[in-house]
Amino acid sequence: MTIDIDRTIDSYLQFWNSEEDDQRRIGGGLFANDVSYHAIVGVLTGVDALVDFRAQLIENVGEVRFQARQPADQHHDRARLLWEVVREDGSSFAAGTDVIAFAPDGLVRDVSVFLDRAPEGFEDHH
Repeated sequence: MTIDIDRTIDSYLQFWNSEEDDQRRIGGGLFANDVSYHAIVGVLTGVDALVDFRAQLIENVGEVRFQARQPADQHHDRARLLWEVVREDGSSFAAGTDVIAFAPDGLVRDVSVFLDRAPEGFEDHH
């Protein structure tokens, strides 16, 4: 399996930074149908659940931008992306690491999310 990691990570970031219709379009070519997303807040399955997750974040926090903190690392069928979520005013909301697993066809099949720096007050609720 050969994956253009830079292109895939660019699409992944674009997915998280897009509006619902664009997310669905991007997600259809990026994620396996049954993609699973393992985050501290729960396990989500499928593109629709990821789209809903972003909508809930925007509803609760306001507009944010998901960005890489450094280029992603890759070995075998896995990639590691260090990311940060930044508010519209430029302040940092949270930072973390996603471990992304790829299916044989190169689509993202699984994401494990780790918070390196949780949002303020997060520990009080989770």
